[in-house]
Amino acid sequence: MHDTVRFHYMDNLRALAMLAGVVFHAALAYSPLLHPYFPTADRAQSPAIDLVIWWLHLFRMPLFFVVAGFFAAMLLNKRGMAGLFLNRLRRIGLPLVIFCPLVIAAMSYSTLHAAAYVRNPSPVLLMIRQFSQMANPPAPPPGTGHLWFLYYLLFFYVLTWVARSLVPGKPGNFMRGLKPGWQLLLFPMLLAPALASVSAPHPAPESLFPQFWAFGFYGPFFVFGYLLSGHEALIDRFRGFAPWLLLASVALYGAFLYLLRRHVPTAASVPIALIEACISVWMTCVCLVAGRLLLNRSNRLLRYLSDASYWVYIVHLPILFVIQYRLMDMAWGWGAKFTVSVVATFAVCLLSYHLLVRKTVVGRLLGTRMPVAGSAAGA
Repeated sequence: MHDTVRFHYMDNLRALAMLAGVVFHAALAYSPLLHPYFPTADRAQSPAIDLVIWWLHLFRMPLFFVVAGFFAAMLLNKRGMAGLFLNRLRRIGLPLVIFCPLVIAAMSYSTLHAAAYVRNPSPVLLMIRQFSQMANPPAPPPGTGHLWFLYYLLFFYVLTWVARSLVPGKPGNFMRGLKPGWQLLLFPMLLAPALASVSAPHPAPESLFPQFWAFGFYGPFFVFGYLLSGHEALIDRFRGFAPWLLLASVALYGAFLYLLRRHVPTAASVPIALIEACISVWMTCVCLVAGRLLLNRSNRLLRYLSDASYWVYIVHLPILFVIQYRLMDMAWGWGAKFTVSVVATFAVCLLSYHLLVRKTVVGRLLGTRMPVAGSAAGA
């Protein structure tokens, strides 16, 4: 079946998760909660930003890792372990090695320039300005930036090989045998310890030193997606729960924001971790159900955006930083600045994709698909 059928809804969900990252990162500049910690933090802020973006943050990347696990299993069944590794090294490893140093260098350059010249700097820019005046300023720790997810995917592919070597057979039978209600209750409990070990909202694991909490949080989503492959009807088992999961998640999110105001952002809290885990799992399931119902189709626009989303996500943050640094000294409201930064970033990213990437070797590296009808699904 996997050789002839394209899972359009998985392609489209993955693209939406990546493209939503542009909106999320643009919004961080206007978040009161993140104002002390984000380089492009603007004097124009709004609590409405925090109300929306942390909701998206709780399930955007979990959904992405479910889709990544799904396609990993498909590749493994189709090409074997060697084929999976070769494909993932080309599609994940090479882009990480090539683009990570470039985007970090670009962001570092624009940030140092902004620290020197922006008249209304963020707290982070002020700190960088002070460090730059020292005789021997401290070097920033090595990291992967916003491409951290590629770094962890490589670990997950190796762990997939280890798990298949140690546990032959079909390890997913137990999970698939559980009733949906039990899955929806047990899955969050599995994630809560990892979330309780870090701040809330959970940070991006950008360090080159592997963060074990990230394995404990994102790993189960990858496994869940892996076990879904070949058993996509399992998503339909959640369909009847989806409206209730959405309502429960909204209610829990209200509790999450209330508890967040009572805690220092660097302090972990078991109740907050449990709420984060529940929303992450339940909203991921809602997205899978909605995607299977509404996005299981292809047209020229959806396919174009799906193909472009990888490039857009890789290059968007350096472009966004340049735009938002320019906006910091403008006396505009947060809404105007946010809109301009999102629209301009998408415009530059998509234009560069169309002119420089789509029909070039870079496009082939990132998996741009040729318009051949009936082609098999790929990751």
